[in-house]
Amino acid sequence: MAGFNKVVTNYADAMNGLEDGMTVISGGFGLCGIPEGLIAQIKEMGVKDLTFVSNNCGVDDFGLGVLLENKQIKKMISSYVGENALFEKQFLSGELEVELTPQGTLAEKMRAGGAGIPAFYTATGYGTPVAEGKETREFNGRHYVLEEAITADFAIIRAWKADKMGNLIYRDTAMNFNPMAATAGKITVAEVEEIVEVGELEPTHIHTPGIYVNRVIKGNFEKRIEKLTLSR
Repeated sequence: MAGFNKVVTNYADAMNGLEDGMTVISGGFGLCGIPEGLIAQIKEMGVKDLTFVSNNCGVDDFGLGVLLENKQIKKMISSYVGENALFEKQFLSGELEVELTPQGTLAEKMRAGGAGIPAFYTATGYGTPVAEGKETREFNGRHYVLEEAITADFAIIRAWKADKMGNLIYRDTAMNFNPMAATAGKITVAEVEEIVEVGELEPTHIHTPGIYVNRVIKGNFEKRIEKLTLSR
């Protein structure tokens, strides 16, 4: 990786610098748009006591769920437990600290963190346990909760295409939390399906400018379906 060329060729280099106790933001929604190879590398590294910020925690044997199996995650900041029975078990037993956050609020926490905004007011969660211990204010007759932004030591994201300078394009619903997550990491690593030369991406199609991205790696994705529903 030299100059503006942000491409790395192996996962060890992609996640270099990740240490015990760090905070990681991970893009994805369910199993859609998750950085599968980067998650697998974190498992391989064996780092522990991690705080993960992600909409959910994958499933029992895939996505972030593999890190729960290794007991590498100390705390989850997420919107729901989802299809992961182990997540539920560790949460209910007190083994895993969980900070449940409304989905839109979680997305805005990432976006605000990336924009350098330390906190913001939202009506979501007022009058519920979500607001306990937080500052509230009234604006124009409506009550709002002060929510702090989120940043992380690492952000791991998934994109469709990248150029060598780290400009990214997402595809369809795999975009989900990835653009916000990309802006909120001190080190942002993008795992992508295709890497092209600088200038090949149409500038108006770029979703995440390369200024937010530190490393890019080409991945091979299983693209597992979380729950297959068939009709006759």
